Amino acid sequence: MEVLRYRGRVISTQDVDEIKALIVANPLASRRALSALLCEKWDWRQSNGALRAMVCRSLMLALHRAGLIQLPPVRQTCANPLAQRRKPELLDVDRTPVHCSLEELGPLRFAQVRRSQPERLFNSLLSAHHYLGYVQPVGEHLKFLVYAGARPIACFGWSSAPRHLGPRDRFIGWSKSARRANVRYVAYNTRFLVLLLMAVDI
Repeated sequence: MEVLRYRGRVISTQDVDEIKALIVANPLASRRALSALLCEKWDWRQSNGALRAMVCRSLMLALHRAGLIQLPPVRQTCANPLAQRRKPELLDVDRTPVHCSLEELGPLRFAQVRRSQPERLFNSLLSAHHYLGYVQPVGEHLKFLVYAGARPIACFGWSSAPRHLGPRDRFIGWSKSARRANVRYVAYNTRFLVLLLMAVDI
């Protein structure tokens, strides 16, 4: 019997009984540890093979609030990094105008900078020059800086696509099952910035 549908997964009364048994069998485990154990038991993983532990914790919390299971007390309240994230530090860059043809500008280098030192520069440039500012992307994402020589001249970011987006889904024309199977292959451009530091003659 279905008791809950969460992130496309149907939770049955049998699933609820399994979760209850898991909690009883691990009386000292935290909520985080229980979610990892449940993911392993169900082999509930992301497309990259990692456990879906965060989604699982949210599922277990929903069951707890519905009175279907009893989770152990919260041991630690973590700060929300998205709600309390500091504004990126503004880094100084060369602002001298460039007057040249595109050919004279030379080859452009596209660098993926996420989880590297230049990521700070990417965040800084968006914060200072993009009309939407900088917002930390949620989920899977990539950040690129474009260089002309040693000078950054553009940046753009990509993120995993929203799970439900009516206009997109109607345009593609895929079924619900096709969307669930393939939405992970779709990315969308969250930020695009060409720095206004150049005057290029074409």
